[in-house]
Amino acid sequence: MSDVTAGIGVLNAEDDVLLRERSWKDRTFFIVLKQFSRNKLALTGLIIIFALILMGLLAPLIAPYNYASIDPVNANQAPSAAHWFGTDSFGRDILSRIIYGARYSLMIGFGSGLFGTLVGVIFGSIAGYFGGKVETLILRVCDVIQSIPNMLLCIIVSQTLGRGIFPTIVALSFYSMPQVVRILRATMLNLREQEFVEASRAINCSNLRIMISHILPNSLSPVIVSFSMTIGMKIMQSAGLSFLGLGVQDPIPEWGAMIAAGRAALRYSPHVVLIPGIFVALVVLAFNIVGDGLRDALDPKLRR
Repeated sequence: MSDVTAGIGVLNAEDDVLLRERSWKDRTFFIVLKQFSRNKLALTGLIIIFALILMGLLAPLIAPYNYASIDPVNANQAPSAAHWFGTDSFGRDILSRIIYGARYSLMIGFGSGLFGTLVGVIFGSIAGYFGGKVETLILRVCDVIQSIPNMLLCIIVSQTLGRGIFPTIVALSFYSMPQVVRILRATMLNLREQEFVEASRAINCSNLRIMISHILPNSLSPVIVSFSMTIGMKIMQSAGLSFLGLGVQDPIPEWGAMIAAGRAALRYSPHVVLIPGIFVALVVLAFNIVGDGLRDALDPKLRR
């Protein structure tokens, strides 16, 4: 009878820990949401991002022309009523290519940022929670990756894997992995000695459950901020790879590939390069603004 009572007590203690943690998470979520909504600049950036995502999703419905349709007679036309953003050197409508290009540019940005963040979270969690030789090995690998210049590493991986969307995503994700590993490791080193972790160990929770259910959710705030800022940087790096002849190439209407394809006509048709360049700058600015807003909302020290 005493064993049953003790077992019930352990279950009740575990339920109480989970209930308190969920209640704290719910309160934190609404506090962060309220704080973020007060930042008008961050909301503006978020609206721009959602508008670009919606534009890419609805591209077949709103694009006035087929992005691949060639019309040599109307090549390098300036913006007009028929072609709002003009045409490129093949006579393709730039507005239609910008609309479709939102799909590819945002896919590469989100894909590379998410892939690098997920891998970094896995190894950062292992290094931060277990420590020891495993931590040393992971950090030394991160040192090796970060010792190579960012763009050079992207060029090496992209050249190895070849051109295309998926090789570009993999190439761009490499350099963000060590950053996430170090951010998460530093946060978990502090959290693994907190009282709620000790309480979880006292009720015989496994290391995997403690790490995934208790420590990791409380360590993700800086990772979320890093991820939001990384997306814009990845889109800009993708444009750089395309400009160098790597990554995504013409006729796929990725914004960086459009800039690379239009550089030959820069002197007499600057709009061919300027318009996709403006959209690259706009989306990078929007993600950086949202990242700043998330940082202010998630960090209690920066809340006003």
